[in-house]
Amino acid sequence: MKYKRVLLKLSGEAFSGAKDYGIDTATIVRIARQIKRVMETGRTIGIVVGGGNIWRGAKAAQNGMDRVTADYAGMLATVINALALQDVLEKEGVITRTQSAIGIQQVAEPYIRRRAIRHLEKGRAVIFAGGTGNPYMTTDTAAALRAIEIEADVLLMAKNKVDGVYSADPLTNPDATKFKRLTHLEAINLGLAVMDATALSLCLENNLPIIVFDLLADSSIERAVSGEHIGTIVYSEKKNG
Repeated sequence: MKYKRVLLKLSGEAFSGAKDYGIDTATIVRIARQIKRVMETGRTIGIVVGGGNIWRGAKAAQNGMDRVTADYAGMLATVINALALQDVLEKEGVITRTQSAIGIQQVAEPYIRRRAIRHLEKGRAVIFAGGTGNPYMTTDTAAALRAIEIEADVLLMAKNKVDGVYSADPLTNPDATKFKRLTHLEAINLGLAVMDATALSLCLENNLPIIVFDLLADSSIERAVSGEHIGTIVYSEKKNG
């Protein structure tokens, strides 16, 4: 197996599918079925969810809301997405646990690293909600942090309608060129939109490879986990160069 333990980052936009807002059930079902097939191969998987389909703290702050309050509201949005994904996974027969970095024990376990790893060892999918539990930190940073903590072999960044890392935004710039491979340091120096700088630096420091791919492509999660070259791989020269 190319990767035995993976951390899948699902953006909030991934939950909305073709919609502009909210949760698209059909899209979540497709995601859940891919996760199930990945787990049936003996791999373990953790999932970090964003909340941008419901709430964006940075945008709310720009409109005058207190930034810390806005970011905590965003963390609650990730919990909503996590519960929606958990429900669909369990209906597909996947034993699932949701852990939250903010206290919300009526619907999710508190995030405890050793408990999360134990769930993975028992063959359960683990969804990480609430970001890092801190304002000013993105869910990209949460994904990098959780991947390192659970000792994942790779961080899968599933994008909505973007099939890799480009020199510019391909949705607005037709001249943007796609990278097939690049190093963490190249991504940082070029200011590429892989993830935020804090998350990217964490991956660099811990030699954690990142695969950026289009979630809507056929069987994209399974193909990425199996080692098929899809999207863009961001790697460490120290480990893979």
